[in-house]
Amino acid sequence: MIPKIRTGTGGTYGLIRYLFGPGKHDEHTDQHLVASWNSFAPDPGRNPRHTIAQLAAQLDQPVKAVGDRAPATTIWHCSVRADPGDRHLDDKEWAVIARRIVHATGIAPEGDTTACRWVAVRHADDHIHIAATLVRQDGRLAGLSFDRRKAQAEARLIEKEYGLRQLTPGDGTAAKTPTSQERFKAERTGRTETPRETLREAVRRAVAGAASEQEFLTRLHEAGLRVKLRHAPSGDILGYNVALPGDRNRDREPVWFAGSTLAPDLSLPRIRRRLETGPATDSPEPDGRTARADRSAPARRRRDAASTAERAAAVLDQDDDEAAGQLVGAGELLDALAQTSPAATRAELREAARAFERATRSHVRAENADIRALRSAARGIVHAGGALGRGEDGGATAMLLSTLVLVALAAARWHSARSHTQQAAASRQAAEHLRAAYQQAAAAPMRAMREAGRALPVDERRRYDTAIRTVLASKQVSPAASREHDALAAVLAEAEKAGHNPKALLGEASSWRELDTARNADDVLVWRIRRIADLPANPQSPRTSSATVSRSGTKPGRALPGVDQPATERRRPGPRR
Repeated sequence: MIPKIRTGTGGTYGLIRYLFGPGKHDEHTDQHLVASWNSFAPDPGRNPRHTIAQLAAQLDQPVKAVGDRAPATTIWHCSVRADPGDRHLDDKEWAVIARRIVHATGIAPEGDTTACRWVAVRHADDHIHIAATLVRQDGRLAGLSFDRRKAQAEARLIEKEYGLRQLTPGDGTAAKTPTSQERFKAERTGRTETPRETLREAVRRAVAGAASEQEFLTRLHEAGLRVKLRHAPSGDILGYNVALPGDRNRDREPVWFAGSTLAPDLSLPRIRRRLETGPATDSPEPDGRTARADRSAPARRRRDAASTAERAAAVLDQDDDEAAGQLVGAGELLDALAQTSPAATRAELREAARAFERATRSHVRAENADIRALRSAARGIVHAGGALGRGEDGGATAMLLSTLVLVALAAARWHSARSHTQQAAASRQAAEHLRAAYQQAAAAPMRAMREAGRALPVDERRRYDTAIRTVLASKQVSPAASREHDALAAVLAEAEKAGHNPKALLGEASSWRELDTARNADDVLVWRIRRIADLPANPQSPRTSSATVSRSGTKPGRALPGVDQPATERRRPGPRR
């Protein structure tokens, strides 16, 4: 159940006329009162002798009685909407709900016969509207304080008592949702979402990995947004506003949104504080080429980001308040990935980034958090672009997504431990979208590895299966059926050919945290081992391996310098726990 409060000026005639009218899209039906301040208010919907003007006049009477002492804001309007999956509520139930809301918010405390005048109008099955005036009948002004928070708290109690869907309580750090007018306008103009939502995503992407304020502002322009800066008399920039081209108000002027109205952490002061944490300056590619010119750079950047993300998951599992900074960095990493990924995974990654955005904000402040590594990883992905090199697209992306799923799950646990219900739910939702994207990206490379595992000689395969069962049992990870270890056996064989001890490698990969929360431990281990052993993100086919040996003399399975080998040394992410 969602209560939404708005306030206004003037008389209530316009609001009452809308509530009893047909609606903007003829959606209003059977308009009538379900409750009022005295239970005898005129009902223009059910009694033809009553008019909208009569009802509005009675509501406005206390305001007019005080004359010049009337407050600037005189109208209080609260819509209360049930969830689409909730059971049908009858008029008597809605009347009780309305009285509970006006009591909880201070509009009309129970038993106060001189409180504000109010009515509850029903014109649809799933919601009511409460209209009230903000001058009490005894001439005093309404004592409203934290009415929105109180309405939400009462709605949570009503949900529980009436057996309705229980929404997660918020903490005041969520981004502002689009208004009804914004949604109606978007529908009328053929937009799939409101300009507020489009701009919020564009600004988030612009700040992802940005190294300076100027770069952030340049990215806004490059994204095609209209940008207006607010300056102090000294010339210093105080803030910024953005607008979508073509989005205008009734006066044909651009509809501007300040960064702080898009989301609390998108105000310019908050963005400046984030920019102060880094990222580090751009790291050069191994052979001196720019990231844009190097076709292997996108894959390399994703591999680097996977290691960084694994370390972030380890920090989150330490359950320290300073880990709040890791959530901000992980959000930037997701925004960077969403805007540069191939079409096959782009939609799911966009939804994952949007969901995780809610998980990046809470009242926990990480004053000393160092998120330079995550911001640098995001910057590297943005600068490398999305044109992934041939043979590395699915594997490098799957490697990173496999790790980001674990980051999202670690974030959900971190928030749950602090009773951040909305943020925990958003983290779990992001994890589901990341899993879907992973399945798309990993399909081809995992299929190739499973085929390679099934093609191993019987004795060699038996040796790897024994090692897998032994190591996983020692780590208290339930081993799956032998047929499900095909890909893991293949990557162990590839690592052994590259000079690694497969059992030791498997032990190290399985000792990291988060393995117990994975739906498929084999998938997680496959990508961890490929990173630790510096194997190519995508498995090489026998034909490709033979060609590689004949051309370079390099042992099959070993990464080629400057092509498959990551730009930085692979280190274990965080302490072993």
